[in-house]
Amino acid sequence: MPKCPKCQKEVYFAERVTSLGKDWHRPCLKCDKCNKTLSAGSHAEHEGKPYCNNPCYAAMFGPKGFGRGGAESHTYK
Repeated sequence: MPKCPKCQKEVYFAERVTSLGKDWHRPCLKCDKCNKTLSAGSHAEHEGKPYCNNPCYAAMFGPKGFGRGGAESHTYK
């Protein structure tokens, strides 16, 4: 029986959500920063931890600068 990476308890088939190559309990699959509940496939991963795409993953690991991406974030010399 697989164990949930968050709570380390056994994950039964009826309560299983598969994401990041692991089986999770649905309530355990949450953003590591803001604690928002995530659905499988609609989030990002960094070092094995799930993050919501926006704003957490974008703010922490995305492009830096004004607007966090797009034309306004580039530095022109």
